[in-house]
Order: sequence, then C-alpha cells, then structure tokens
Amino acid sequence: MANSYTQLYVQFVFAVKGRANLIKETFRDEIEKVISGIVTNHDSKTYAIYCNPDHVHILVSIHPTISVSKLVEQIKSGSSKWLNEKRYLPGKFNWQVGYGAFSYSKSQIDHVVKYILNQPEHHKKRTFREEYLDLLEKFEIEYNPKYLFEWIE
Repeated sequence: MANSYTQLYVQFVFAVKGRANLIKETFRDEIEKVISGIVTNHDSKTYAIYCNPDHVHILVSIHPTISVSKLVEQIKSGSSKWLNEKRYLPGKFNWQVGYGAFSYSKSQIDHVVKYILNQPEHHKKRTFREEYLDLLEKFEIEYNPKYLFEWIE
C-alpha cells in the first residue's frame, strides 16, 4: 500500500461459549501459537496473548488492509476449527458471540503486554466480569448489560 502508514494497536477480549473452562493448560501454548499464526497470516502482529480457561486477551497491531471485525472473526473461527479438529475436548468447541476491541497508543504497549501476560495473577484478585466491565468503563463504551458475555461466577 503506497503512501499508507498506520499504527493500529488493538486488544481483543473474547470468551468461550457458556464461559466454560475449556482451555486447558495442556494445550494452552498450542492454541496461542495457532491464534498468533492466524494474526500473522493477515499481515498483522501479535504482541501478547494469554488464553485463560474461559476467555482470551490478545494485543495485536493490525495491518490496514483488514478490519477489526474481520480479524477477530478469522481468529475465532480458525482457532475453534483447530480445536475441534484436534479433539482435545469432548463435544464441539465454540467461542461466545461478540468480543471487546480496545485501541491503544504506542506508549501504552509495554503496560498492556505486561497486563495480558500477567493474567493468572490478575484473576486471583478480579473476576473476568469485573475486568471486562472496567475496560468498557475505562474506554467510555456504552453498552447494554443484556448483550454482554454470559457471566458465570
């Protein structure tokens, strides 16, 4: 793309359907590599990823030729297809409908990377619901609680 210069950093957050704890430590590294590969295949870059048992955080820089919604669609469909083909889980794996996408400036990248990589410690203190609602409030995103993820506490 001649004369097109961008700096688009986005954190995606999405959840396992039914908020079930299906992402196991035994294959967490593999699914993270699969997701990072999907991002790379769309000329984008993964800065940090952490797959919690019931939800995922990914920080990426997005190439200007792909939209936010298209990239997250590709990540979710490709990773669920991979999980289903691997048969690591009984039954069919799906992500919940919807996602959060939060943009950052370059100066915030180190902080967001540390935050994502520190997910296990972070969730010893706060639930996914608290974390997600805080993101929506921090970014001043209007939302209808009826259409948020299924909350299982």
